[in-house]
Amino acid sequence: MLQFKFIGQDKKKLLENFFSLGLVQLVSYIIPLISLPYLSRVLSTECFGKVFFAYSFVQYFIMITDFGFGLSAVKDISANRDNILKRDEIFNAVIMAKLFLSFVCFIILCIIVITISKFRADCNIYFLTFLMVIGNAISPIWFFQGIEHMKYITFLNILSKLIFLLLLFCFIKNNNQYIFVPLINSLGFIVSGILGLYLARKRFNVNYYFPPTKIIINQLKNSFDFFLSRISASIFTNTNSFCLGLVSSPSLVAYYVAAEKIYDACDQIYAPINNVLYPYMVKEKNIIFYKKIFLISLLISIVVCLFIFVFSKNIVSIFYGFNMLQAYKILRIFSIILIIKIPATMLGYPLLAAFGYTKETNISVIISSIIHVIGLSTLFAIDKLNVYSISIMVGVSVLTLLINRLYYILKNKLLVCERRCT
Repeated sequence: MLQFKFIGQDKKKLLENFFSLGLVQLVSYIIPLISLPYLSRVLSTECFGKVFFAYSFVQYFIMITDFGFGLSAVKDISANRDNILKRDEIFNAVIMAKLFLSFVCFIILCIIVITISKFRADCNIYFLTFLMVIGNAISPIWFFQGIEHMKYITFLNILSKLIFLLLLFCFIKNNNQYIFVPLINSLGFIVSGILGLYLARKRFNVNYYFPPTKIIINQLKNSFDFFLSRISASIFTNTNSFCLGLVSSPSLVAYYVAAEKIYDACDQIYAPINNVLYPYMVKEKNIIFYKKIFLISLLISIVVCLFIFVFSKNIVSIFYGFNMLQAYKILRIFSIILIIKIPATMLGYPLLAAFGYTKETNISVIISSIIHVIGLSTLFAIDKLNVYSISIMVGVSVLTLLINRLYYILKNKLLVCERRCT
């Protein structure tokens, strides 16, 4: 880990945490750029689609077991980091709550697999993918974030991803071995979770015990609001490929996922800009500077999106191989959506929330999510749910997000303020 010897202790920790999380984001960005092209060439489009449909499905269970603890538990641990007894009580209550929720999710999975033939036909892949839920439940990353020791988060995240990548290249050599992809992925999560528990005990003397049921219930209650906010955000990320898998072939799911991953990668490039711009705007309220960054980002995004649209065939064939070439049509739709998504995102926390309109920022996400669910449900009801209609629905939802945020900005006259707007 990087050392900073010539600055104060507080700033040293801040910089170490910044570089630690930055390294996690970099690795999280690079690993899919290596693993996805490899899998797309080793597996058939059908098996590729099956793997990622199962992954999308299990993400709902991960969301349930997280239950917003990634926000609420971090806050509680941070507030009680010097109170060892309270800290350990929170730690054990959260772990027990997540394990209980994992058990409930497993029962739900069994019922779904038993009663629905589509899931029953590939039951092994769903059970192997579900092991990710167990690994995620026992992982105490939220604890390390709460006590502000991000280097452990870096270590555990990178370890799980490297285990997955190494085993992927060692054991997945042909299409018949696709069933082992979710097992390898889950193994990385489980090893990381077990090691995280060991580090919490070894480095920070966390005592493990079964807390009173009342304490566990209180943790669930305290985290419920955070859970609801995470549900709205997850609708854009998980629902599309899952719904498509319910009504289409695994091959079409593969094409959709292939295009969506490139879209997500381009979208995430702007995440550091938003993360840095938000705290600056909270402090400085510098609208002139914000406008410059916004305009530059918008112009760059237009150029990038036009490039993706024009060369979509080449991008898909180079990245995934010719067996995924049909994904270029979906990628073209996503390239247009990206022109809308980037300004919609930059108008959120870097601007609206920075001026105190956090509620409006979150409401815009909820409204867009509701529109998205209604749209998907309508498409399903009229038998028009397909890979293209889902992609277009993503665009409609993102456009709704942009319009909502523009409405709040114009209503409060944020963009016509002087240098410092209060």
